[in-house]
Amino acid sequence: MTTLRCAIVDDEPLALGLLESYVKKTSFLTLEGSYSSAIQAMKYLPEKPVDLLFLDIQMPELNGLDFSHMVPPTTRIVFTTAFEQYALDGYRVNALDYLLKPISYTDFMQAVNKAVQWFEMAQHNNTPAPASKEEINFIYVKSDYKLVQIELSKILYIEGLKDYIKIYLEGEARPILSLISMRAIEEKLPSSRFIRVHRSFIVQKQKIKLIDKGRIIFGKEYIPISDSYKQELQNYVNEHTI
Repeated sequence: MTTLRCAIVDDEPLALGLLESYVKKTSFLTLEGSYSSAIQAMKYLPEKPVDLLFLDIQMPELNGLDFSHMVPPTTRIVFTTAFEQYALDGYRVNALDYLLKPISYTDFMQAVNKAVQWFEMAQHNNTPAPASKEEINFIYVKSDYKLVQIELSKILYIEGLKDYIKIYLEGEARPILSLISMRAIEEKLPSSRFIRVHRSFIVQKQKIKLIDKGRIIFGKEYIPISDSYKQELQNYVNEHTI
């Protein structure tokens, strides 16, 4: 039987513990992480991708429905909630299944078996993953407790701070701030369009208009190019140099 990597996101400790116990006693599931909030999951899921995500809907700050739009399309979602009226919303975001709390092991296994069947059928039919990151046109980021849609075509560059990033957009005077790591945002962005030029900077390739003295110039801003990323940028520039 196919082994699935899974994670759990639930702000209720009892529900989180129950689902952890269900996963651990199911031989073909491996638990990659359990998180008490969607914000916490945002930090670690990009580094620990999973096949199946058990996701609570009713959570503070960022609820499960909003967070589900930020999960890679290759991860299938099973919503867990105490509120029956959320069922329809769950299917609107293409959830694999929906579990009503308190969740029995029988109901849990029905959802898990559905997931296994989906992955085995996809593998058998060689079904391509829907919309790879190379094809996406926009991303959602959380800024000031709101989800903001950002068109990739408008991004000039991204600056990484200690725990935040700043996303600089064409035609916008101020950058968008978001609590996310550089590694996480880099994982989301298509490498065909974006390139890391420094530990603290990612730039959109097509927006590079001027390079001078080892720096990329955006108006009055100078983006440094570090030695560890210089060769990749040089290769890109060489491909487009006459």
